[in-house]
Amino acid sequence: MPLHKDDPKTLGGYRIVDRLGAGGMGVVYRARSRSGREVALKVVHAQYAEDGVFRARFRQEIEAVRKVSGAFTAPVVDTDAEAPRPWMATQYVPGLSLAARIRADGPLRGVELRHLALGLVEALQDIHRAGVVHRDLKPGNVLMAEDGPRVIDFGISRATDNQTLTEPGHMIGTPPFMSPEQLTDARSAGPASDVFSLGALLAFAVTGRGPFDADSPYVTAYRVMNEEPVLDAVPEPLRSVVGRCLAKEAADRPGLDALAEEFAEVLPEPSPGDDDTVSLRLPHPRAGDPAFAGTAPSTGRRPRWRRLPVLAGAAGVMAVALTGYLVLGPPDTDGTAQASPTGSAASRWGSLPAGWKPWQTTVAEDAERGERKAPDAEFDRSPFCTTDRGAVYCGGSALLPERIDGATGRTLWRTDLAPADTPVDRYVSSVLGVHEGVVLVQMLISEESGQTQEQYVVALDSDSGTRIWSRTVSNDSYGSVYAAGLVLLQEGDGRSVTARSARDGAERWKIPLPAGYLCSLLSVGDRPYVECVTEKEDSDATQFLVIDPDDGSVRRLDSPAASAGFTGTADGMLVFVESDVDVISNSGDLAYTRIVRVDPESGRREVTKLGGTYRGLVVLEHGTLWFSTSSGQVTAVSPRTGNRVWESRTTLESPGDVTVDDSGRTVYLATGSGRVAALDAAKGTLLWESSARAEILGSGNLPDVLLDEGALVVATPDGTVFTLDPAHPDRTPVSG
Repeated sequence: MPLHKDDPKTLGGYRIVDRLGAGGMGVVYRARSRSGREVALKVVHAQYAEDGVFRARFRQEIEAVRKVSGAFTAPVVDTDAEAPRPWMATQYVPGLSLAARIRADGPLRGVELRHLALGLVEALQDIHRAGVVHRDLKPGNVLMAEDGPRVIDFGISRATDNQTLTEPGHMIGTPPFMSPEQLTDARSAGPASDVFSLGALLAFAVTGRGPFDADSPYVTAYRVMNEEPVLDAVPEPLRSVVGRCLAKEAADRPGLDALAEEFAEVLPEPSPGDDDTVSLRLPHPRAGDPAFAGTAPSTGRRPRWRRLPVLAGAAGVMAVALTGYLVLGPPDTDGTAQASPTGSAASRWGSLPAGWKPWQTTVAEDAERGERKAPDAEFDRSPFCTTDRGAVYCGGSALLPERIDGATGRTLWRTDLAPADTPVDRYVSSVLGVHEGVVLVQMLISEESGQTQEQYVVALDSDSGTRIWSRTVSNDSYGSVYAAGLVLLQEGDGRSVTARSARDGAERWKIPLPAGYLCSLLSVGDRPYVECVTEKEDSDATQFLVIDPDDGSVRRLDSPAASAGFTGTADGMLVFVESDVDVISNSGDLAYTRIVRVDPESGRREVTKLGGTYRGLVVLEHGTLWFSTSSGQVTAVSPRTGNRVWESRTTLESPGDVTVDDSGRTVYLATGSGRVAALDAAKGTLLWESSARAEILGSGNLPDVLLDEGALVVATPDGTVFTLDPAHPDRTPVSG
């Protein structure tokens, strides 16, 4: 996932590359040491850092976790429990989580299931020998590496023993995989609790469903406590072993040594020459079979599952499943929007593109020209898309750049920019912008270890997708940008910025970057900027470069603070919104404290304290600051006074940034499930909310609502792309 504006650039001598995930307890980054070693860097949220008891337990836990060094765990390589925000670096393990693996390819079979079961048993043996209880063994905490599973995030939950289930909203664990004793008294959970979680996880691995699954986390918890697990789809003799792991009483569950022997017996290795799937003959999903509710019917295509997102509990440690209402919208029978738009089409809604019809497609559809077939990725594609003059251009993880017709949804072309024989999980394409018939794309190729192998910018003809020119980018670059007909990129050693013509790649100007700083290129309002933070660990010095795109002349300003994010310009002033890194909500939303406006000519500052507590994502559009929280609340704030203009709630969960239409009258935002909401920009009145469009709820970039004249375009993390008529959001889409 891309970094947020307020994420640190470096920490503990590690350069932060991107986000791997976030939850109520902290944020996990992919980071790189000076030697190039990749690590998973876990940073604790500030509210726990202020808790002396938490710090003491965290220190104790680190000592215990250091002892865990088995082949099926991710060992600790560095840590600082005394830092203002404690952090821990573990080995970075490239690979999908078990949850993502099953979403992509369906339940495990044969030898793969054997390796998972025996690998997890061995991992738990190592963890328990170190005196640690995992307490959150779930599909999202198991990485499917090439040489076997890896258990991650073990033991961290023990650092929060002072947070109990009796406190309102606090829950330690994930309900579908929690043991009964965790639900009654989390402090009593011992090694047998992990055995219960292992049984639930293996049932999930075999069927695609947990043995206690329900639409509500509260119903799930009730089933864990009071009902027998649903294991009908788990074949014997594995079913008997898993059933004993799920015994309500801890004393009735088998030990890990016994489980190792039983799994080795009931999950035998295939004979030489046999297909892996014959070692355990599992039934395949069948349409209408209650035992496989929630799975896709077998059609020869890879089965896909709809899954619910997770919401961090107030204790901030583990996730609590959301109800279907929050994800998919209120129940309906025809898939239509949940409210009727208000305001006439002539006064509020813009004109639709010529020949437009509501369509829905995916970034994996066959193209009419160029590379016809999309790469066969086994994980969420997280497309990056942009619109221009009736066209939608997309790139993303394991995606080759493509053009989708904005009127019909047909994929017109796809261009293969990846080197020959490059695995799909090793490249990312990003559409930077479109200028006078030229599409600018950045390609990033990674090595097998995850380190950057190569970056380059390519200009494509918008009609055919053919290459016009290309330039190599420094591997240390955080990315290139498009602004005002130019592409800004870091070439060579990365210590300077070169502006090249979008049309032909000719160099227009070149400027040096400040020495001793890590710099990111920005494009806001079609103007280029550079934001730099010092490489010194004991300093938060920053510089902000305002660039004239015509001649490359630069005005260097001191940024307000490392924690202040640049949002754009208003009334001729640069607007920064400063966050309080010590205040993060249970859902992970940042809290903001003040607005700093900077005169780009003189550097003069005007500091305005915000008139309330505003959280979430923030953008500046049409002279207003728009805050959107993970709970679906939207707040409009004046960038001049810091006062709230209005505040409105939607039922959207974890929406992306706010988008304002060209007239400034309507505000839009969307979720990863493809739900879209429209609000009146002047009053905050909720105009309508649509139902979900994504096939599955992917884990990737939060979607923005794109504008194609009067039509809306949304690309969800699972690769679904669709349009809406904002005047009639309930119109049924047709296949692109």
